[in-house]
Amino acid sequence: MNLELKIKLKKVLVIVIIWVVIGGWITCYDYFSIASLKEQGFDDVQFNFSLNLLFNCLAGFIGGTLGGSFLIFYVDEKFSERSYGYTIISVLISFILIVAFITTFLGLIFVPLVQGHSINSAEGWSAYIAFIQDPLHLKNIIAWSVVVSFTQLFLQINNKFGPGILFAFIRGKYRTPQYEERIFMFVDLKSSTTIAEKLGNELYHRLLKDFFRDLTKPIIYNKGHIYQYVGDEVVVSWKLQEGLEENHCLECYFQMIRKISEKSDIYLSRYGQVPEFKAGIHYGKVIAGEIGLVKRDITYSGDVLNTTARIQAKCNEYNTKLLISGALLKRLRPQLNHKIQSLGQILLRGKNQSVELCTLV
Repeated sequence: MNLELKIKLKKVLVIVIIWVVIGGWITCYDYFSIASLKEQGFDDVQFNFSLNLLFNCLAGFIGGTLGGSFLIFYVDEKFSERSYGYTIISVLISFILIVAFITTFLGLIFVPLVQGHSINSAEGWSAYIAFIQDPLHLKNIIAWSVVVSFTQLFLQINNKFGPGILFAFIRGKYRTPQYEERIFMFVDLKSSTTIAEKLGNELYHRLLKDFFRDLTKPIIYNKGHIYQYVGDEVVVSWKLQEGLEENHCLECYFQMIRKISEKSDIYLSRYGQVPEFKAGIHYGKVIAGEIGLVKRDITYSGDVLNTTARIQAKCNEYNTKLLISGALLKRLRPQLNHKIQSLGQILLRGKNQSVELCTLV
């Protein structure tokens, strides 16, 4: 199973668990609401807690499995270019239909179980119609519609921050600044000024949008985190061990190359050229912490960022698309089909100590 599928299945599993818990919460809410009615003298109101708990948790499981798969495997792919509002409304309508279907389907199971009559009998069919028309199900449709809307909104917010960052905010992980060892990769679009002059501002912006979008999957599925977009540049970061694991930080670069190559015909038809990029990779210690009151973000501070930027800036001078520090390369295990070429100790601009730079060919 590849990492992309694992990440998607993990998201679906989280949705299923949360929805099952919500199903249990809805049952408890109904139970206490009906208990309150009985205290007020409405003794004829009947409520089977165990049966309703089973029904709502099963509905949460089925809905989470089907709905979560729909959100992760379809909506995330097909609606990525749509506005948040359009996506939420479209998903909401779809899920109202799904909840209605689940209610109808589960009725076929639970009515014969409770009534003791086959659904094909007159008594069973009448009980099934009464089950479908029960106002309680309308309440469930409204409740689950809210759950679905917030689930989709939560997924979009998670995409906005990037995988894992939203939970870091919720946990308050970086409220107090802390030291981390991280790998950074600066990826810069080559000849961006020339391209912008040739295409014009609007078309150039579209190219950047397509370019960064096509780089996203190679980053995410190699456990990378998009730290910043800066003009025509994207800064990618890894926790040290995740970047070293299976050479994710290097594999990410080569998957980026392959992804842009696969889309070359599309870029040629839209923009008359295929974008090329250069990258510099290095690692070191940073201070990670939250900053700002409005538009709060998690930022990294440390010499490694400046050094990585200087390494990437050397790509043009050495006529290469990739430069990686020797210190990082020694901790990786490059595949045998990539030949390591050392450029020696290089003194970077603004630095007092030289850094060994290498490239892979």
